[in-house]
Amino acid sequence: MTIDAAASGEHEHRLTQSVPAWLRKTEGEARFPVVIAILAAIALQMLLPDRLAARPKWLLPILELALLVGLSVFNPLRLTKSHPLARLASLVMTALMTIANGISAGLLIHSILNGHGSGDATALLGSGAAIYLTNVVAFALWYWEIDRGGPISRADAKDPHPDFLFPQMASPEIASPDWEPTFIDYLYVSFTNATAFSPTDTLPLSRFAKGLMAAQSAIALSAVALVIARAINVLH
Repeated sequence: MTIDAAASGEHEHRLTQSVPAWLRKTEGEARFPVVIAILAAIALQMLLPDRLAARPKWLLPILELALLVGLSVFNPLRLTKSHPLARLASLVMTALMTIANGISAGLLIHSILNGHGSGDATALLGSGAAIYLTNVVAFALWYWEIDRGGPISRADAKDPHPDFLFPQMASPEIASPDWEPTFIDYLYVSFTNATAFSPTDTLPLSRFAKGLMAAQSAIALSAVALVIARAINVLH
């Protein structure tokens, strides 16, 4: 290799490193954290009492699991391959989880408002917690799926316009040049939004992202407030 070629290669490397990872092509994201979160949410759905689940109780969780298996076979370790059908399957799985949990939240709220809530405060709080945590996972998947076209699109740096503005994007000097958002970051955003009922350190930029965060806050606020109030009433 000539001196000029070596210098040119070093220059290109420096230019690449000066661009934050979330704006350049990177290695596909690991699937493992996503699989664990989805399996946990499916388990929580199956643990809910029959009266709080869409009928038949097993149908939607089984469909979610089947889609998860298919997606894991397509991209077993890292999200590197894209296909319109795989993208559709991932969105359908997220929608099924959201619908199933929304039905459970609606049934729980209806039961409490009509005075048919469980007389057992522990069971009531357990059901409320399961719905709350599933809500966190479901909307984390939505945020992860829509931001800049989804994980594979982000890895390919196809869209420079984010749906969510993380602190590391607004102030790149506070993060490593190799930092980019992964599922864990979106899970944290979802948890803080469901807990604080508003954005915390990460801001929604697109209208769709704002709508999703508003919907999640409404579901979490309704379920949590009523469950806690009913549980306190039962304890007294």
